[in-house]
Amino acid sequence: MSQLPPNSTATPPLPVTLAGATYVDLKFDNADQPHRILIYRPDKPAPPEGWPILYLTDGNACFATAVDALKVQSSYPNGTNVQEGVIVAIGYPTDGPYDPLRRSWDLSPPPGRVYPPFYPDTPDVRTGGGARFLKMIEDELKPWIEQQVPIDRSRQTLFGHSFGGLFTLFALFAKPIAFDRWISASPSIYWEDGNILVREKEFLASLDAPLDIELHLSAGEYEGEKLAPFHKGAADEHKRQQGAKETRTIELAREMAQRWSALALFTGTVTFEEYAGENHMSLLPVALNRAVQVAFRRAK
Repeated sequence: MSQLPPNSTATPPLPVTLAGATYVDLKFDNADQPHRILIYRPDKPAPPEGWPILYLTDGNACFATAVDALKVQSSYPNGTNVQEGVIVAIGYPTDGPYDPLRRSWDLSPPPGRVYPPFYPDTPDVRTGGGARFLKMIEDELKPWIEQQVPIDRSRQTLFGHSFGGLFTLFALFAKPIAFDRWISASPSIYWEDGNILVREKEFLASLDAPLDIELHLSAGEYEGEKLAPFHKGAADEHKRQQGAKETRTIELAREMAQRWSALALFTGTVTFEEYAGENHMSLLPVALNRAVQVAFRRAK
């Protein structure tokens, strides 16, 4: 630490806390290990109908950004059209932004596969735990949250990015009544031979009544074949271009939005948004800001 100016004083450095936020590590029946549940709630009585709520996957990476975005915008609702509400982030007992091994299992649709370890002397990577993760959210987490804070069940939103965006789509196709607003940012639609597209086709074919939800899909400008300027001329430029042809994040998300827009039985709202200047990871805070605007949009 640099020296203080003459005649000045300072308190000892203290940890930074996020006002209104708490967390608890909970072991649910539908999980082999504890999850870290981070909660933000406004410091005031809930409205008669309860608070609107936004659930986040990859909670360690997403929580603080979403909370700050909500606090800033809800402080000026007439200018932002954002009201106060509750944020619940589902993460893991770690100080890092991700637990790669556990999120690979939780956020990926079944049946899943087994992949080599991320690092030497670590377990194989397993995918396919999405159905179990969804059941944990629906049967255990949501009831527990409603014991902690009054919730408006008609205004529940799920957000996910990357694998989380893939899980959001899986959850939508598996249980469309679980949430009212679904936000899938940079979804890994290509994953495991595009299995989620098979699920989408089966889901849409099974619709026999109007579906009134909101679906928001997004991707960054540099998640297609267009490389970010700092990748042009790099040693891995060709490899990145080949990878983009496989993942096709922009193309697959946009096409999904177009399919839903053409559905006769879809009476809700679907949007696709491409974020200028963003890549797969830099998109996250931008997408979280939009998630706050979607989840906490003031009721008309």
